Amino acid sequence: MDGKLIGASAPATTTGMNFRWRVLIWLLIGGIINYLDRASLSIAAPGMIHDLGLTRTQIGLLGTVFAWTYAVMQLPAGWIIDRFGAKKAYAIGLIWWSVATWLTGVVGSISGLIVMRALLAVGEAPCWPTSAKITAAWFPDKERGFATGIWDSSSKWGPALAPAILVGLMIAFGWRSLFHVTGAVGIAFAILFLFLYRNPMQSKRLSREEFAYIEAGGGGHERSLATSAIKWRSLFGHRSVWGMILGYFCAIWLWNLFLVFLPLYLLDRFHISLAQLGVYASIPWFGGAAGEIVAGWIATKLVDRGVASAMSAKRIIIVCSSLGAAACAIALPFTQSITTTLVLMTVGLAFIAATIGNAWALAADIAPSSMVASVSSIQNFGGYFGGAFSPVVAGFIVDRTGSYSLAFVIGGAIAGCAALFYWFMARRTVADGVMERSAG
Repeated sequence: MDGKLIGASAPATTTGMNFRWRVLIWLLIGGIINYLDRASLSIAAPGMIHDLGLTRTQIGLLGTVFAWTYAVMQLPAGWIIDRFGAKKAYAIGLIWWSVATWLTGVVGSISGLIVMRALLAVGEAPCWPTSAKITAAWFPDKERGFATGIWDSSSKWGPALAPAILVGLMIAFGWRSLFHVTGAVGIAFAILFLFLYRNPMQSKRLSREEFAYIEAGGGGHERSLATSAIKWRSLFGHRSVWGMILGYFCAIWLWNLFLVFLPLYLLDRFHISLAQLGVYASIPWFGGAAGEIVAGWIATKLVDRGVASAMSAKRIIIVCSSLGAAACAIALPFTQSITTTLVLMTVGLAFIAATIGNAWALAADIAPSSMVASVSSIQNFGGYFGGAFSPVVAGFIVDRTGSYSLAFVIGGAIAGCAALFYWFMARRTVADGVMERSAG
């Protein structure tokens, strides 16, 4: 997908100005595999409940174990990526999480499943920060919102494709087959990525003209943490970084609720068949993918037309989208038909996806170029450390009340708070903060 290594002194001389968009194919496919592996739990949940005697609280606990481990591993993952490079971190992480996925289909107890979900989280931790760093290297700042929306939409395409693909596998071969198939696919893709991906300075198929365009917009180079004058630990002293941590926590709370419980909610509320689930559980995630891509495109247009800076455009999208997601989630328990429910889920996921995609793109605006993965992973740490409570709290509420209503109302209210944190706190770049402290 990206020619042979040619050295690190200059990009190649082939013509064309759109090769950078092809690089997103790597990130899109890798992200889809990532979320197929995550979504396997929600699809396999009915079979696991039946065969292993699990409760819904335990299913929620598996989601929580993943999220907490994933959150904690974000901090070392971001540092490792910025220090040693995105390519190796991405490939090794992909192989790790794919092996953990395959082994999930082998274990037969709640303790074994907990271990596998923790190992899955360790391997998946580098995936999104590496994607953000690759995007920062391959795209000028004004295009990063749109580019991020494309690859981050994989987190919606994965769950969208999962019911149709995985339900069929489960019906034919049992729930364990879901984990075996998705794990094997991930290992194969990791090997291809390791041998074929190149960064902009090493790409033989990137023209000099396109490289100059990318470089003029702040990209073109994957800079190492070793070259940064800013200390990694000092990132926690910046108000904007804390705004991203808290805002992402609010967004991921609702995101995790949908990711873990959407299929079970449709089964429990409307008593549909597994065959119907394969169709109905996919629909909202297609909305999420479309919403995120459209939101990224709108952010680019706001910059092109002079309405807002690249950073402000993303913040505007985040505020509007998080409020829209909140409204949809709060309204969801009060609907009576499956059609209305699917509409609200689809629109709500479109909004929360737009929030998440622009949050990832915003990290590249706020962070120095040598610390994009670190700032991205710190934001992701905050989101998943706090959002880890969402599945287990929701599972507890459902087991105790027999209803999902309170879980969605709480999730919506928390998601709406993301607008406050991103608008009032995530306002300045890390470099601006350092310069002000130096001047003071």
